[in-house]
This record gives sequence, C-alpha cells and structure tokens, in this order.
Amino acid sequence: MAGAARAVGLPYRTVWHWCHDRPEPKKVGTATRCFRCQPSATVDEPAYAYLLGLYLGDGHLVNSARVPVLRIACADAWPGLIEACDQAMRAVLAAKVQRVRKQGCVSVQSYGTHWPCLLPQHGPGKKHERPIVLTDWQRDIVAAHPGPFLRGLFHSDGARFSNRVKVRGRYYVYPRYMFVNHSADIMGLCQWALDLLGIAWRMNRPVSLSVARRDAVALLDRYVGPKN
Repeated sequence: MAGAARAVGLPYRTVWHWCHDRPEPKKVGTATRCFRCQPSATVDEPAYAYLLGLYLGDGHLVNSARVPVLRIACADAWPGLIEACDQAMRAVLAAKVQRVRKQGCVSVQSYGTHWPCLLPQHGPGKKHERPIVLTDWQRDIVAAHPGPFLRGLFHSDGARFSNRVKVRGRYYVYPRYMFVNHSADIMGLCQWALDLLGIAWRMNRPVSLSVARRDAVALLDRYVGPKN
C-alpha cells in the first residue's frame, strides 16, 4: 500500500482510507426484478399466475402510501396456504415478506414500488364494484398457466368438500369444488381458465360456480388440490 501511495504521489493515510473505508454497496431493490420495467428481468410465470389468482380473491394493493404494499389475507386454518403465498410473493418480486397476524387470519404482505406494475387491476373500492380486466400480457401468462391461476382463485375464494345427496332413499357422497365471488369479471376469468383446461363447470347461483362431475373434479385436483 505504501508503494501505491508513492506511485500516485498521495499520502499513505489517504490511500489507506480509500482501501478500507469504502461505502457499503447499495442493496438491490425490486426495480431490477420488475419484468414490466426491466426487459432483462425474468419472471416465474406459474408463480405469477398463482399470485394473481390469490390477489383477485383475497388480495388488496395499497398504492396511496409512500411505498405500495400488497396484502393477501390467508385464514389461520390453512398454514400451508400462508407459506405458499409467501413463496409466490418472493418468487415474483418481493425481497421481504411480512406476516401480520389478525383475528382469524394472517395478512401476508410485501412492500414494493413495482407491485402496481405487476397488478394493474388495483384501484379504489371493492373489486366487485369496478371492472376487473386483464391486460394482454397477463392473459398470455394465464393462458399458458391456467392451472396455477385456478389454484390461486380456489385457494382464496374456493373450497373442495364432500357433497352428500339423497337419491331414491339412498345417500351418496362425492367430492365437489365451489368458487364464490361477487365480481362478474373475476367469475368470468375463472370460467375461462376452466375452459382452457377442459374442466366442466356450472353456475348454481349467480355468484357461485360448481365443479361436480367426477372426471372434472379429478382433473381439477391435478392443478388445485386441497388447502392445508
């Protein structure tokens, strides 16, 4: 180091401080991971499709704060869902994910300037009171990965349970999926994704979709599976 100081004609202490008092490198933020802003950024499309389904069901994006925050409510009864939501946020954009415990649920949340870029459906008011339309690039991702998208929708606003019916004095029990959402647009997206996979469905109420045929349930099991 003394030789370097003589070579450049500077005091030894100056060169010593240059070598030892270098500033810490800046931490990389979400900007470099936003695939909408950075053409070189890669995207985990199945993780994004799953996260989009969760967001349309039980998610909320606060864009009015200094740093936008994505929050998705996950019931305490399904710890596996909480973990899956956490992992999806990290795979898509988040550097850090917080789990805020509330009554009966956990709010899985992540702060990030670029969440609005990836979830342009955010806006004031409830989702069923405003249009929910996917962009072309979102539709391309969902069309390529309808299974993870349906998994997110059913993990948020859906359920798989055993249905018990009585026919001619005998009881029959069979598995059934239900998806309930008051947004006609989100319901339409669920129907579209089911059609992409060839899964039969029917509307048993204006806000409730049913998948009950044995072959349809078996096929949906491959993509959704039970909450845990």
